[in-house]
Amino acid sequence: MSAPRPPAWYLISLRAQADHSAPRRAAARHGGGLLPLSPWRIRLRDDAASRQALEVALDAPVLVFTSPAAVRAAVALRTLSAAPAQQWLAVGAGTAAALRRAGIGRVQAPSRMDSEGLLALPALAGATRVGLVTAPEGRGLLAATLADRGTRVDRADVYQREPLPLTAPAVARLAALQAPACLALSSELALRLVLPQLPPPALRVLQGAAVAAASPRLAGFARELGWQRVVVAGSPRPAALVRAAVEALSTKV
Repeated sequence: MSAPRPPAWYLISLRAQADHSAPRRAAARHGGGLLPLSPWRIRLRDDAASRQALEVALDAPVLVFTSPAAVRAAVALRTLSAAPAQQWLAVGAGTAAALRRAGIGRVQAPSRMDSEGLLALPALAGATRVGLVTAPEGRGLLAATLADRGTRVDRADVYQREPLPLTAPAVARLAALQAPACLALSSELALRLVLPQLPPPALRVLQGAAVAAASPRLAGFARELGWQRVVVAGSPRPAALVRAAVEALSTKV
């Protein structure tokens, strides 16, 4: 039997530890492999203060969930149910799908899947009170802009990202990578945590990769750091990032 063919290209994933299955499958459908670089892991905040903050947030007339992880953490703390007049908002299609799986039938999500897209939704335009279900570092622009509008924000940090050192095997794989590669960029913080940990050989490989950015803001961030082959995916979902990666890798600098 002949040995399996190696991937034609690689997607570099900065998702949380143990959260690379979906991008791995998405890349494989397009002939790619996955190189995971996890700068953190997700930990549920299961304490009295976090539970109380969630109860207060879920009582708001407008609710905003900032990630699928926020939905999963909230569900782990209590059953979600929508009051008749409540409006439930998600930052993007993945978060909206997670809310529907949790039993919330009517969920609004912007076509532009980032804070700017959320802020443009009519439900937030005149909101006097918003429940924000997120993580400590999550969606600072969203909370600050709502506060500037005079909106009361009841924030519930239901999970947190615990920083992790990159593993030596992952860094060695990156440094030795010969195939074309694309960085899936869905978090500015993740990239900021990864860059200082890379020795020069691995850093050169990463800087030579293309970038599939989840949003225009992240695309601008990548360009500020020197990346030139950048394509906006318009979503942090793995399928969208992989489609953008394929496009970015076909782009000539």
